[in-house]
Parts: sequence; C-alpha cells; structure tokens
Amino acid sequence: MKIHVAIALGLLGGLSLGLVAALTGSPALLTLAGAVEPVGTAFVNLLKMVVVPLVATTLFVGVAGMGDLRRLGQVGTLALAFFAATTLIGVLLGMGVMQALLPFADQAAARGVSGATHAPAGELPGVVDFLVGLIPANPVQAAAESALLPLIVFTILFAAAAGALPEPRRRPLIAMAEAITAALITLVHWVLWVAPVGVFALAAPVFARSGWAMLQSLIVFILAVLVGLVVFVAAVYLPAAAALGSRGPARFLQACLGSQLIGFTTTSSPATIPAMLDSADALGVSRDVSGLVIPLGASLNRAGSALFQGASVVFLAWLYGTPLPLASLGGAVLATFLVAFTVAGVPSASVVSLAPALSQVGVPLDGLGVLLGVDRIPDMLRTATNVTGTITAAAVLERRYPSSVVRYPSAAGGGGGDGQRRTDNG
Repeated sequence: MKIHVAIALGLLGGLSLGLVAALTGSPALLTLAGAVEPVGTAFVNLLKMVVVPLVATTLFVGVAGMGDLRRLGQVGTLALAFFAATTLIGVLLGMGVMQALLPFADQAAARGVSGATHAPAGELPGVVDFLVGLIPANPVQAAAESALLPLIVFTILFAAAAGALPEPRRRPLIAMAEAITAALITLVHWVLWVAPVGVFALAAPVFARSGWAMLQSLIVFILAVLVGLVVFVAAVYLPAAAALGSRGPARFLQACLGSQLIGFTTTSSPATIPAMLDSADALGVSRDVSGLVIPLGASLNRAGSALFQGASVVFLAWLYGTPLPLASLGGAVLATFLVAFTVAGVPSASVVSLAPALSQVGVPLDGLGVLLGVDRIPDMLRTATNVTGTITAAAVLERRYPSSVVRYPSAAGGGGGDGQRRTDNG
C-alpha cells in the first residue's frame, strides 16, 4: 500500500472515531479518542526531531551546489529571478485566498482544536527586533532553540561562502551535506511509515471535540489551495507566457498538457524533465535555453508549493487562534519563500517543511499531522503548477534572449542529476 493511501486511511479512521464520539456523546468513545492523543504528540515530536537538521542540510546542498552564481550567466540569473518573483507571489496569493475563504470554515473547528493542550507561543517580536533577530549571534543556540529563521539565514550565508570556494574544497562539504540529507530523508521515510497511526491519534481527539466542523474546514482549505493554484496559473503564468513569451494561452496550455499530467500523477518535477523539454520544443524554445532553464526549474521552482504553504500558515493560525501581526506575518513569508526553493525529496515534504514558518508565527506543529492526511490532492495540483511555471520561464527567456547559450553547472544540487528521483511533494 502506498504511504499516502495509508496516511489517508489513518485520517479517515481518526475522523470516523472522532465524529461518532461527537455525535453519540458516548463516554467510552470520547475517552478512547482522548486516550490516543499522546500517540499523536509523540508523532509530532518525531517530525520536529528531523526538521532542524533537514532544513539546514537541504538548504546547504541547494545553495552551495550551485557554486558561483556568475557561472549561470544571464539566462540562468534571470531564470532564478523569475522563480524567486513567482515564488513570492505564490506565498502571498496563497495567504490571500485562504484568508478570503476562511469565513466559509466553521469556527467550531478552531474551538475544538483550542481544547487541546499546547505549549504557549512566545511573545512575538516587533518589526525592528524581528529584523535584528534574523542574524543569529550563536547559530548552534538558534538550532537548539528551534529558531529556524535565523538558522536558515546562517545556512544560506554559509552555503554561499562554501559555493564560492574552489571545486576541490567545495565538493567534500557538499558531499558530506548530501550524505547527511540522504540519511535524514531515510529517517523521514521511517517516520512517515508510522504516520497513519500518528495521524489517526491526532485526528480522533480533534474531531471528537469539533465534530463536522473540522471536516468542513479541511474541505475549505483544500478548495482554497485549488482556487489559489488556478488563479496563479491564470493570472501569472499565462499572461507571462503571452506578454513576455509571445505564446498565446491556447497554444501554451496545449503544449504543457502532457507535462502537467505527468507532474500531476508522479508529484515530481525532475521526473517530468523529458516531458517538459518536449513541451518547450513544441513552443519553439531552443534546447540551448530549455536545457538550462528546465533542469534549473525542476530543482528550484516550487511556486505552487509556496502557495500551498502560504495558505497552510493562514489556515493553521486561524485553527489554533494565533494572531498574525505584521512582524510575524513577514517572518512567515520570508521563511516560506526561502524554504520553498529546497523542499526535500520526501512525500509531503511541503507539509514537513512548514515548520520554520509556523514556528515564526507561534503556531503549534500539531496541525501538520492533519494536513498530512489530506495532502495527496494538493500535492498533485501544486506539482502540475510547478511544471507549468518552469515551462513558462523557458518560453519567456527564449523570447527575451534567444541567442544566449549557457549551461547549468553540473554541481548544482537537488536537480536530479545524480539519478535519484526527487518528489516535489511540493
């Protein structure tokens, strides 16, 4: 049985137990639903255990593996700028759409979740304190305290410095980080194999307290992600392909359809590279440009994932009654933006890598277990969106710089060049 099916069954089991307990008011069932809650807490602790090292190592591999950015040339640099801009738009759009649809969610779900015991969130800093706090005086202490955003800033700076080293010195650092990342990904796979039990134990008490309200709220969340992704493609990618790439919407979507279907079914951008190259050929993009932009996008472009994460931050903050003042919201946007570029190659990695953004706004990580149970459909949709964005970038840059010939550096991390299949989950 595939892991996502097993996790969905775990959620269904917890949902069923919780709903029956809530509707019948049976003391025995309510007691049973509450009794399994510590198992859910243990599962969340397992996820927390791997978050800090996994975020640090995947970021290091992704940034250091690119080497000196000057090697990318003009097309590569502009491709990175395109992916960065659309990722930021994705985060903000996801937050906006989720906020707009929250009135359709049932407030009783939030009351049910608030009935659980959670560690209180620390006092959130002001804007100035937040900006100063981005630079960790002690990166080790930041890691120990799970202050993930300062740790991310340090990791990016350290990785950029490592990337500027000569190849003989840079390669051993990247190889070590890749080995650590591989071990952590294996550990995450092990954790996810117990996820069905963990999700069951997380869902049962929540649904017992909130009844149908939680189910309705999760449906609203999935619809918000779906609406956000459709709006994103229609309002960002199609106009960019038409205005900057001179490819009309009908022709563009027809060329992308095969790649989108493969991305939708495999939830992997790297696995879609051959199909994306064919789509680029159909759009008249030269292999000189597509041969750079598409592998780069398959490695780094996670705008659809960023939209999902932005929506998730707003939804979970609402669910746990956590306010989102400007400083904490800005931190969540920054954390989501940075982490989206190096989503680890594990199932539902976009859910697991939500931890930095959630910790920045003071939302408990318990909600990750519930999102894991409903992630399969958003996972397929956001991967298809990521694929569309990568093809859009190739079409735009071919139009702008048709004669540029730049190759993607072979040392780039996470691009699937090592033969390993990496899922967006994304």
